[in-house]
Amino acid sequence: MNIKHLIATYIIVLAFWLMLSAHFDTFHVGAGIVCSGVVAYATHDLLFKDTEKHRLTKTLRFIAYLPWLIYQIVLANIDVAKRALSPGMPIDPQVVTFKTILKSDVARTALANSITLTPGTVTIDIVDDVFYVHAIAKEPADDLLEGAMERRIAHVFMED
Repeated sequence: MNIKHLIATYIIVLAFWLMLSAHFDTFHVGAGIVCSGVVAYATHDLLFKDTEKHRLTKTLRFIAYLPWLIYQIVLANIDVAKRALSPGMPIDPQVVTFKTILKSDVARTALANSITLTPGTVTIDIVDDVFYVHAIAKEPADDLLEGAMERRIAHVFMED
C-alpha cells in the first residue's frame, strides 16, 4: 500500500464530502472524517492506479473536459424539460448500442458516467466493447452515436 496515495485519496474524498454536505457541525464533519477514511482505504488504488508519467496531463485534460460536460448536462436538461412540458415534442424511448474505441476500464467508466449524468440518456450495460444506452428520443440517441463525448473521453485518457 502506498501511503501517499492513501492520504491523497483521503484528502480528495473528505474535501468532496465537505463540499457536498455543506454542514460543518461536529456530527457531519465527524461522519465525513470516518466515512472518507473508509472510502479512501477501500479505493485509493483505483484513483492512483495509473503510475505512468502522464497522470498530470490526464488530470488537466479531465479538468478541461468538465466544463464541456456541464454544458452538455445543461443542454440535455433543457431538452428533457421541453419534451416533458410540450405535447408536441416527441418522446420515443429507445436503446442504442455502439462499439467503443476506449480500452481502459477507467475511460469506459468515465464515458458511462458522463452518458448517465446527461439527462435523457442512461448507460444500461457495457459488454466487452459494446455500450447499451437508453435514450429518451431519437435526437439524444443520434447525438450520442455521433461520438463527440467518446472522442473527448479518449482524449482525456490519451486513447485517441
